[in-house]
Amino acid sequence: MKILVCGGAGYIGSHTVKELLDKGYEVVVVDSLETGHKKAVDERAVLCIGNISDGTFLENVFAKHNIDAVIDFAAYSLVGESVKEPAKYFENNVGGTLSLLSKMREHNVKYIVFSSTAATYGEPENIPILETDKTLPTNPYGESKLCVEKILRWFDEAYGVKYSVLRYFNAAGADPDGEIGESHTPETHLIPLILDAASGKRESICIFGTDYPTEDGTCIRDYIHVTDLADAHIRALEYLKQGGESTCFNLGNGNGDSVRHVIEVVKQVTGKEFIVKEEKRRAGDPPMLIGSATKAEKVLGWRPQYAEIGTIVEHAWKWHEKKMY
Repeated sequence: MKILVCGGAGYIGSHTVKELLDKGYEVVVVDSLETGHKKAVDERAVLCIGNISDGTFLENVFAKHNIDAVIDFAAYSLVGESVKEPAKYFENNVGGTLSLLSKMREHNVKYIVFSSTAATYGEPENIPILETDKTLPTNPYGESKLCVEKILRWFDEAYGVKYSVLRYFNAAGADPDGEIGESHTPETHLIPLILDAASGKRESICIFGTDYPTEDGTCIRDYIHVTDLADAHIRALEYLKQGGESTCFNLGNGNGDSVRHVIEVVKQVTGKEFIVKEEKRRAGDPPMLIGSATKAEKVLGWRPQYAEIGTIVEHAWKWHEKKMY
């Protein structure tokens, strides 16, 4: 079976490509390399450099390769930037995926796994968050992902394109083998920022808000290992192949770690001390975001293999020390 992975040179995409190949799938990667890394793409995969918004480019990919299914990671994902430049996010995240879906329809490709986000929920009503909870995004990034989810529903109803939507929480960690990992410019994720402080690449790390209604006063987030995310994407694809109905799944560990606790774990894992500064809260940061993955466990048989925050940090540090791109 040949899988087209859009955004396969990115963080989660590259880990999914590796897992697909290890399981015997053929993989074609499409990536513009605007934020992805050529070195992150497993050499066993076919890499096609281009943007999914380019219909001519996509037509060449579909015409050349006999694609059986699609996994779509191709999106801009910086929340702050999305607030400043919403047009950029809707044009790329919604327009690009619509272009992809249209090409799938033309070539009779009936399965897509879509990389969504917990940002579709906005301010949570319940903890842990359930798939049935209200979706009311508080930023254009989350709104753009929710727009695509709605488009997928109508493509299923009208054209029979079956989808699995995966809404995940805080992706973290790196390939346990240390071959690939997380590398963003700019970096906005907490764990690599703390690791930068541990390795001396940053002077300090900031805690934004110490007066939240949590045990230590700092925000709590649900960290999920990137390899576990990759495994979930493959299970979601196999679920569709076996006749599963279109639906969405939360992906998380079902428990959270506070910012202060993550900092302490990094210090323990790295053996490094660094300066920690405390600042005021940032606007729009909920005190707690934890997702229930009960549905994914029940339907997909998925359970995180690397659930402990210490293991997640260890794998991230292993990659961080030799970062190759």
